[in-house]
Amino acid sequence: MTVAALTVPEPLGSLVARISACRTCAEHLPLGPRPVVVPCPGARILIVGQAPGTKVHESGIPWNDRSGDRLRDWMGLDRETFYLSERIAIMPMGFCYPGVLPNGGDAPPRPECAPQWHAELLGHMPEIELTILAGMYAQKEYLGKARKKTLTETVRSWREYLPRNLPLPHPSWRSGNLLKKNPWIEGEILPYLRAEVARLIG
Repeated sequence: MTVAALTVPEPLGSLVARISACRTCAEHLPLGPRPVVVPCPGARILIVGQAPGTKVHESGIPWNDRSGDRLRDWMGLDRETFYLSERIAIMPMGFCYPGVLPNGGDAPPRPECAPQWHAELLGHMPEIELTILAGMYAQKEYLGKARKKTLTETVRSWREYLPRNLPLPHPSWRSGNLLKKNPWIEGEILPYLRAEVARLIG
């Protein structure tokens, strides 16, 4: 047995404290660091999104905005169950608000964040059965070369990534047109998602 195999993982509380104190990309964050992540040791569902918006940054509560309302609707959950269930973990690609682009769109998640923290956090959540990949940044990271050329193609191929991963559009208002043009998302994927969520959180 190797020395690495004998290493005991850091307690989750200590890891969360290190994340809370992280200043790796502070100089690039217009509102300063405020990591928002919710790891749960008994989680069976992991939600990997993009990065907090201004409302989430202000409150410190993940998905506490209109995107969160849509995500909860997709999952078939009310706010109380979503936030209190110990079966749901939330780990965005970037833990802090990254700002906006010159054209007014959302800036991408800081690239330093996921490589620095995701693997450590996943080591504390061994029971995850379903990872919801909300948006192209999460899909690029977790699907790698298996990802298709476009987000729509990736989501259309959702069955290929089961049972571990489920790619979805990001549930922001910008996805409205995509949903209208692709009714199979609501007709095929969301019923599956709701059934799986109900099964996994008991």
